[in-house]
Amino acid sequence: MMLMESNLRWFLYTILILGFVLDDGVVAEGVKPHEAKQLRDEVREMFYHAFDGYMNNAFPLDELKPLSCQGEDTLGGYALTLIDSLDTLALLGDRERFTSSVEWIGKNLQFNINKTVSVFETTIRVLGGLLSAHLIASDYATGMRIPSYDNELLVLAEDLTRRMLPAFDTPTGIPFGSVNLMYGVDKHESKITSTAGGGTLTLEFGVLSRLTNDPVFEQVAKNAVRGLWARRSTLGLVGAHINVFTGEWTQKDAGIGTSIDSFYEYLLKAYILLGDEEYLYIFQEAYGSVMQYLHKDPWYVEVNMDSAAIVWPVFNSLQAFWPGLQVLAGDVEPAIRTHTAFFSVWKRYGFTPEGFNLATLSVQYGQKSYPLRPELIESTYWLYKATRDPRYLDAGRDFVASLQYGAKCPCGYCHITDVELHKQEDHMESFFLAETVKYLWLLFDLAVDSDNLVDNGPYKYVFSTEGHLLPLTPQISLARERCSYLGGYCPRNATKPRQEEENNNNDRVPGIETHSNNIYPYHESFPVTGLIKGICPGLTHAQKYGLSYVLPEKTTDREDVPTNNDQAKPVTTSRSIVLVSEQTLNKRSQVGEEEGLSSQSEPTMTISGASSSDQTGQELTLLESKSDTTEDQRS
Repeated sequence: MMLMESNLRWFLYTILILGFVLDDGVVAEGVKPHEAKQLRDEVREMFYHAFDGYMNNAFPLDELKPLSCQGEDTLGGYALTLIDSLDTLALLGDRERFTSSVEWIGKNLQFNINKTVSVFETTIRVLGGLLSAHLIASDYATGMRIPSYDNELLVLAEDLTRRMLPAFDTPTGIPFGSVNLMYGVDKHESKITSTAGGGTLTLEFGVLSRLTNDPVFEQVAKNAVRGLWARRSTLGLVGAHINVFTGEWTQKDAGIGTSIDSFYEYLLKAYILLGDEEYLYIFQEAYGSVMQYLHKDPWYVEVNMDSAAIVWPVFNSLQAFWPGLQVLAGDVEPAIRTHTAFFSVWKRYGFTPEGFNLATLSVQYGQKSYPLRPELIESTYWLYKATRDPRYLDAGRDFVASLQYGAKCPCGYCHITDVELHKQEDHMESFFLAETVKYLWLLFDLAVDSDNLVDNGPYKYVFSTEGHLLPLTPQISLARERCSYLGGYCPRNATKPRQEEENNNNDRVPGIETHSNNIYPYHESFPVTGLIKGICPGLTHAQKYGLSYVLPEKTTDREDVPTNNDQAKPVTTSRSIVLVSEQTLNKRSQVGEEEGLSSQSEPTMTISGASSSDQTGQELTLLESKSDTTEDQRS
């Protein structure tokens, strides 16, 4: 074991010293403006070759088999590729097809079906596609408003998400990986889910809450993130897979790729889009840990989340989103170096394999495929947008050439099963139209200073992990502020009295209880956006608000609560995350005395995920506990 680790360190040291990238020594002539326009038009043709192939041969099945020109249901049997393509049609300015597609979906799509689906994939592909298209079709400012549109996609999005809510009924708040859209979670459903699966829901669920004025969606998604982050290691790292009932990590490999990638992505993007500072604080801590323990400049490795020992010196293709995320975070220099390294793998094979071993400098065994992934192209777009360096246009030209000559099929674009042999497979993921060609088109469109919805539209946009366009509109990003001035927009039912809210129980979802006694207007549950003036930015989240993430003990019966003379660990009646608050100590000390606890005990706030036998299911439930834990205690 020591010899293996020593060898790995030697390889990584060599890579670091030599500034290792794969270089064939060939330098292409730079992309000129007129060529950028030609490439943009070529990418547009690529989109329609694949989209028309789907509509003519596979619709309304989920995805296209581009070699045999047939269709297949892969997710839920609800025209997945069409939904995933909606905002790309709008971005390309195709009003006719965008309108007809929205109208067909509004009239024909339904989710009252006996299908068990992935919560993660359904959220990012279907829910995200519906929300993005709704926001475009309902807004005059986008230039793509449909006059006859009457929120049909929003109604579908809300119905779909309510059918996924039972997946969140777990002790940790982290959702099951799959849910049946008609019957909820099967009793035999696996309790193991990935970190990305539980932590990549905040954008879509948050936007849905802001549009429907129902906080339950945003809250359950946030609880899932808190459930994962509360169980980070002392190094600030999270693992790849976790048990949603016990909260135990079943795979402790920490990385930025497979099974974890979009967890980090959504921390930063949720702050940007929703304005919730808590996501920013978590991202800052998580990003620092990644750069300290996983970054072997310019590459990233996987390590044990507890010891930081290297367990997997492999570049996997899902890591390629990271430079783009670094651009959003303002850390451009390491993003440039990492992108150069990642792109060198593409140049060597014509595509990026799912895994490239940094120790052997070869394709990782069993990971030779390229399923038309967009991540490297996405980072290329963001780096060009940030730097305007023409090398990224050159990279874009290489992407187009590889896809055109290696992946193009009779009816679309094929998976590559072996990047060394360029062998094609009869399958085309919906994200090829949602992301891959979208980022390519945006890259070249930006180079010719054209007028597109993203770069020159009425709003700034955040891209979901599926490439869907989510605008920073006042209703989404300034939910609380819009109701804080005279004549401002206020959510419906914002001033409902408590009694009326208690009587309105018609929308309850089996397996999920929502708070019905909240006397505050809904907008009060939204976070304050932007930076708080007068507070030192160097303070941590815990220092600013007197909160820290800890894990309570297992459920304890009331008769086991310690007396005043006992020096015991915290006792709660919930298995969910706990936020320990110092600010409310004085206000709640009387409650502790009434329960027979010390007047010096600290109150705790549990955030959903409560056990059904102990809690009422409210999002915020105050519990009493006795604790002498420190502010920085972690799981």
